[in-house]
Amino acid sequence: MNLRDIHTPVLLERCIELLAPALQADGAVLVDATLGMGGHSEALLERFDNIRLIGLDRDTDALRIAGQRLERFADRVTLVHTVYDEIGLHAHGAAGILMDLGVSSLQLDDADRGFAYSKDAPLDMRMDQTKGTTAAEVIATYSEGNLRRIFERYGEEKLSARYARFIVQARDVKPLERSQDLVDLLQAATPAAVQRAGHPAKRVFQALRIEVNSELSVLADAIPSAMDALAVGGRIVVMSYQSLEDRLVKQAFAAASASTAPAGLPVELPQHAPRFRTITKGAELASDEEKQRNPRAIPVRLRAAERIREAA
Repeated sequence: MNLRDIHTPVLLERCIELLAPALQADGAVLVDATLGMGGHSEALLERFDNIRLIGLDRDTDALRIAGQRLERFADRVTLVHTVYDEIGLHAHGAAGILMDLGVSSLQLDDADRGFAYSKDAPLDMRMDQTKGTTAAEVIATYSEGNLRRIFERYGEEKLSARYARFIVQARDVKPLERSQDLVDLLQAATPAAVQRAGHPAKRVFQALRIEVNSELSVLADAIPSAMDALAVGGRIVVMSYQSLEDRLVKQAFAAASASTAPAGLPVELPQHAPRFRTITKGAELASDEEKQRNPRAIPVRLRAAERIREAA
């Protein structure tokens, strides 16, 4: 199997363009905080023969595949099995940081992982299959109120209460252990008029995945840690695929690029000056051409920022 054929990196050339100014020095360290199958990292290592890469991922399958893909760069690559909220332990003084958030192509395409509502599989959804609670365990053990909460918060699902009630009723009769079991239940619980607006499982599966992997709390910790780890002149590029992720990134970038001087202060003291400047104007989208070529680029929102001074 050609590893390049199983994954098409999203917004690859734009990521390279944004990171390039920070990667000119010999020995510059690039941290790919969500390595996946290594598509972005491979291109960056090819383009910049002076950089060193630290690749982080919680998924052992992804690390194995990326290790094969990047084998020819072995003397410049370090791969780490970790969740990316621990980026501060690995990225101090980094020149560039790349985060490609959400579920990976590997996880979506492997039916046995249970991420895709279109493929019957055990309800797992763990990005790191060596530990943690599965989606089936969430479905089996969470109270009706907690199920409703995660569907509302992480899936922004309008039928959260209805779905939670149906799940609790159904699990008392038979455990919901496979994705098809849950899809069938959600379809039965969804009014026909709502079903015409989109697949009823989409938001529930997103919410379960986020809950199982603590994605938003991990991101909320990881973004400021990554920004603190960057060297002055270093750049961070983040790609989000749903509004909850993008909102956290937007808020973190906005806070770091704003003055902290008290209102009415006649002169801004150096310690109050912004630590970062945003490079992108708002969130950038993929082109229509790329969306057509690579459907996984359709929801992407890219933001980038550059560190312009040390912390006070």
